[in-house]
Amino acid sequence: MHFLGPLFLLLEYLAFSNSSTWNFEHPATLYAWEGACVWIPCRYTIPGYGMVLENLTVYQNYVFDDKTKGYNGTILYESTKSQMPVSPERVKFLGDNKSNCTLRIHPVKAQDNGQLGLRMTSKSGKWMEKIVLNVSKTAPPPRIELPPEIWESQDVTLTCMLNFACFEYQIKFRWLLEESRQHPSVPLTSLTTKTIFTQSQLTLQPQWTHHGKKLTCQVWNDTEDGLLSQETVRLDVKHSPKEVTMVIQNPTPIREGDNVTLFCNYNSSNPSVTRYEWSPHGSWKELVPGVLRIQKVAWNAMPFTCAACNLWCSWAQPVSLQVQYAPRDVKVLWIGPRSEIHSGHAVLLRCNFSSSRPTDVHFFWKKNGIFLKEGRELSFGSISPEDAGSYSCVVSNSIGQSTSEALVLPVLYAPRRLRVSISPKDSVMEGKKAVLTCESDANPPISHYTWFDWNNQNLHHDHQKLRLDPVKVQHSGAYWCQGGNRLGVDRSPPSTLTVYYSPQTISRRVALGLGLCLVILFLAFLGVRFQGSWKRIQSQQGPQENSSGQSFFVRNNKIRRAPLPEGPQSLGCYNPMVEDSISYATLRFPVGETDPPRIGDAGTPEVHRPSLNRDNTVTYSVVQKPRVGDYENVIPDVPEDDGIHYSELVHLGLGERPLRQEGVEYVTLKH
Repeated sequence: MHFLGPLFLLLEYLAFSNSSTWNFEHPATLYAWEGACVWIPCRYTIPGYGMVLENLTVYQNYVFDDKTKGYNGTILYESTKSQMPVSPERVKFLGDNKSNCTLRIHPVKAQDNGQLGLRMTSKSGKWMEKIVLNVSKTAPPPRIELPPEIWESQDVTLTCMLNFACFEYQIKFRWLLEESRQHPSVPLTSLTTKTIFTQSQLTLQPQWTHHGKKLTCQVWNDTEDGLLSQETVRLDVKHSPKEVTMVIQNPTPIREGDNVTLFCNYNSSNPSVTRYEWSPHGSWKELVPGVLRIQKVAWNAMPFTCAACNLWCSWAQPVSLQVQYAPRDVKVLWIGPRSEIHSGHAVLLRCNFSSSRPTDVHFFWKKNGIFLKEGRELSFGSISPEDAGSYSCVVSNSIGQSTSEALVLPVLYAPRRLRVSISPKDSVMEGKKAVLTCESDANPPISHYTWFDWNNQNLHHDHQKLRLDPVKVQHSGAYWCQGGNRLGVDRSPPSTLTVYYSPQTISRRVALGLGLCLVILFLAFLGVRFQGSWKRIQSQQGPQENSSGQSFFVRNNKIRRAPLPEGPQSLGCYNPMVEDSISYATLRFPVGETDPPRIGDAGTPEVHRPSLNRDNTVTYSVVQKPRVGDYENVIPDVPEDDGIHYSELVHLGLGERPLRQEGVEYVTLKH
């Protein structure tokens, strides 16, 4: 409880202290004179939510008393909840207890001059608001507001203002111009929290003769007061140069790109002309003041005018240069049809342009830059694909000609003129690359392709190019393609691709043929040799079969025998298959004295053949039988002993003994 008591006092102090913020809107100073009235527009805001004004006291020239902590002064108005207002006749409160604090004093007295204090109290606090009153004995003079400069024949607005307004005391203004009639006006009153005034505006179009004349503004009251006050000023009217004209020096007509000279002239000016201005502005410059040279005038040059200037400028009447030029903005208009152009449609083109001077023009048409025909319109009754191209039109007059941008005229049609081209050429070596291209004439382009071979077999290839990489001899043949777009389908005639053998293939085939021929020749040679050997064997076996029941056996030669040394001639054969047995036979022949020596293969003397006069009986040969079947045609059927076999060699026939064959190594004569 002891703590809450000071807290309540603090809150009460904060609520009712003068430090609370009140917001006011009203003029800081109000002007009036004795006998008139004062209207004080005022608005306020009380701090705190839902607070209302409880007490209002209006002091005149108030002071603050430090002892009593209050205000002292002449009370012009006071209003509380329990009391009626003081002096309700002269000072009246026109506001309310929430936001409006407007006051009116009527009539106002000279002693009201000074400060007014509005002491306002509410439950949330107190406030003293100061308002200054400037009250004079007589009405103050009005204030005339002039523009910075007044020019001849230019409308100006002159303002006559008095910082006073009161609904109970109306005033009027009257304008007087020397040597001229009066200019009455209707006053305009502003009575707000921001501004308080009564003014009158005069709109005047002065002439140069008004320069130096007096202009008076009077304040009137239509009651008993009459003329209250007035203010007079002297007009300073400046006039621009008179009768300004522009002259074109060039002879007519003026063509686009010509140089043009312009002169700016005037009759009189006060003050004197100090400079010239030109319109429109450009990059050109004056040769001398008042003379302008335009380099390469444009086709669309605007009308030119000039101004002679002192403090202000006087403009001459605009003059058109009438520049002649070739037709402008030439373009081709596509009149119809508006949709896609298909082969067979009717098409209309028109040549258009924006302007031309002179207006007499001629029209020409070009297709792909080549002259086509004359006339403004170009029509196709039934357009064909050959009519597609780039069209432009030319418009000409006596000055020149202009060409439009090219208009590409597309003509849509189904595929046609399909053909198959072969790259690099129709004849290709195997192992290289061949590219078959389906060329066509179609708009829109072909969207799908189909390839066929010489058997009309679908190759299932849907691209424009058919690549054969590497190409083979089997690829030789005729090919054709089929293409289609959304307007139709067409097929090409067949084109033949020839694939020839490469040098490597030819070499291999020649080598193979030669090898086959050699094999055949070799086999034939072997056959001949075999046949010869067979005949010799047959001829040799005939006598042997008649000689005491002896048999002759042949073994293939495996190791070439070496030549025998000189001396008693002997012949030995070696069997490499059996190392641990005796595998050779020694044949000894008597050597004749008359037999010449024979040179062997290695250049050494070979064994001598026996002469024909020699005895046909030879020495015996001792041959040990091998333990294994080492002979071609001897298969041991029954066991044989390992004894010695004797053989007798009989000369077969007369004459020289035939040469020993390379294929016979040795012979065995079996009993």
